[in-house]
Amino acid sequence: MKNTKEVPFFILLFLSMNLLWGQEYMITDFGAKPDGTTLNTKTIQSAIDKVSKKGGGKIIFPRGEFLSGSISLKSNIELHLQKGSVLLGSTDPDDYGQDDPKGPDLDENKVTPSRMALIVANNVTNIALTGQGTIDGQGMALAVTIDSLHHLGVRRVHNYNYRRMRPNEGSRPMLFAFTESKEITVTGLHLKNSACWGLFFERCSDMVLDSLKVTNRAFWNNDGMDITDCKNVKVTNCNLDTADDGICLKSHTPGYFNDNIYVANCTIRSSASAVKFGTASHGGFKNITIANIKVFDTFRSAIAIESVDGGDIENIKVSNVIAENTGNAIFIRLGHRAGEKPGTIKNVHIKDVKVQVPFGRPDIDYDLRGPEVDFFHNPFPSSIVGIPGHNVQNVILENIDISFPGRASKAMGYIPLNDLDRVPEKIDDYPEFSMFGELPAWGFYVRHAEGVTFKNVTINARNTDFRPAYVFDRVQNISITDSDVVPVSTADQLVLKDAKNISISNVKVNGKSIAKIPVYGITLGLEGIESLD
Repeated sequence: MKNTKEVPFFILLFLSMNLLWGQEYMITDFGAKPDGTTLNTKTIQSAIDKVSKKGGGKIIFPRGEFLSGSISLKSNIELHLQKGSVLLGSTDPDDYGQDDPKGPDLDENKVTPSRMALIVANNVTNIALTGQGTIDGQGMALAVTIDSLHHLGVRRVHNYNYRRMRPNEGSRPMLFAFTESKEITVTGLHLKNSACWGLFFERCSDMVLDSLKVTNRAFWNNDGMDITDCKNVKVTNCNLDTADDGICLKSHTPGYFNDNIYVANCTIRSSASAVKFGTASHGGFKNITIANIKVFDTFRSAIAIESVDGGDIENIKVSNVIAENTGNAIFIRLGHRAGEKPGTIKNVHIKDVKVQVPFGRPDIDYDLRGPEVDFFHNPFPSSIVGIPGHNVQNVILENIDISFPGRASKAMGYIPLNDLDRVPEKIDDYPEFSMFGELPAWGFYVRHAEGVTFKNVTINARNTDFRPAYVFDRVQNISITDSDVVPVSTADQLVLKDAKNISISNVKVNGKSIAKIPVYGITLGLEGIESLD
C-alpha cells in the first residue's frame, strides 16, 4: 500500500469523514419547524451540541424552510440539506450578535473583519455542509434593517460608511465565517443572499468546496468566496454570480499566507473581478493553481494578482481561462500600501487565456453594479506594474488572445509618448486596473518589471486606437516571441523607455514583420535590443 503522504489530501478527507459520520439525525426530531417563520436558532444549536457530545454525526434537514439566526458548528458535524430544504437566515440583526467596535481593522489577534455569520465555525475539525438544498441569508432585508436601525439610533453601526451611505463589512453578517479550522467539506448546495461576503475562510486547512452554486448579489461587498491565509484548498465545479469579487484570495496577517490552493472548472460572473489575489496581502500567496475558468459579464479583471501590503506572491499558475464581455484581462500589481516593506511578485505563469474586452461597462444590465471610475478615460489595457526599486519578476504570458475594443479618443484621455512620466506611480493606493488613470497603451502597459516573457500572444483592436499596443517603461529582460499585433491603425505599436535587454523575435503587426513596421523607441536608457526579426 502506498504511503498516505502520496494520497491527495482531499481523498483522505472524504475517507475520514465517511468513517466518522455513520449516525444520522433528523433536525425535526429535535423540534425544528420547517415553516419559514419559527426561529429555530436555539433548536438547531442544541442539536449540533448534543450530536457533537455523542462523537459527531450527520444532521439532516428535510424539505421546508428553517429560519435561523447564527449557529456554530462543532467538530465531526455534518449538516445535510435535502433537496427542497432551505436554511433561511433571520433578518433581525440581533440574531447574529454585535459588530466589533474596531470594525474591519485587523491585527494578529483578530482574524476576521467580523465573526458574525449565519454559520460560524472556529477552531474545529472535520465539518461539512452537503446536499442539494439552499442556504439563503436574506441579505438585502438584513442589510437594510441594519442600515435603518443605525439611522434611527436604535442599533448603531461602528465605522458607518457615510461616503457610500451603507453599513461597513464588519457590521453585516456573512453566510459562513470559518476560522482556524481544518478538514472542511462543502458540496452540492446553493448558497445565496449574504448581507456581506459569502463564504469566508481564514487560517483554515484541508478544505474541499465542490459543485456549489453561489449567488451573492443581495448587497454591496458581496464576494463569493474569500480564502484567507489557508492551506490545502480545493475549489472545483462551482458557479458564482457575485456583486463583488468572485473568488478572492486574501492574506490578513504577516507571517501567514495562502499555500497549495487549487481552483478549477468554475464559472464566474462578477461586478468586480473574477479571480483576485488581494487586496489584503499582508502575508502572501504561494503555490496557487487556477485552471479551466469561464468568466462572463464581469466589470473588472478576469485575473488580478496584487501584493500591496508586504506579502509575497510566488509560484502562481493560471491556465485555460475564457472571459467574454469582461472589462480587463490581466492585472498584476506590486505596490506598498501597508507593511514594513514592499512584498514581491515572482514566478507567475499565465497561459491559454482568451478574453474579449467590450467598449463600456460589461455589467450595465446588472441590478447591482460596482462604482464607476470618476474620470474620463479610454479603454484600459492589461498591465503589469511594480514600483521604483521593486520590480514584478519572472512573469510568463503564453498562448494569450485578447480582443480590445479600440475607439480611443485624445479628447477622452491622452498621455503623450514623450511624457510617460505623466502616468502616476500611486505607490500606496488601493490596487485596481483603473488606478493609474488614463494609460498610454491599448494592449499591455508594463512598468517596473523584469523577466517578462510574451510567447504566442495575440492582441487585436476591433476599432482604431491612436495608442500603441505595447508600452514598456523602466523594464529589463523582456522577451516577445511568436506573437501578433492586429491594430486598426498605422501608428507605432511598440514603445520602449528605459528598457534593457529586449528580445523580439517573429513578431508581426497586421501580418508584417515588426522589423518592417516603425518601432517608436524613446532612447533615454534604451539598450540591449538583441533582435528585431
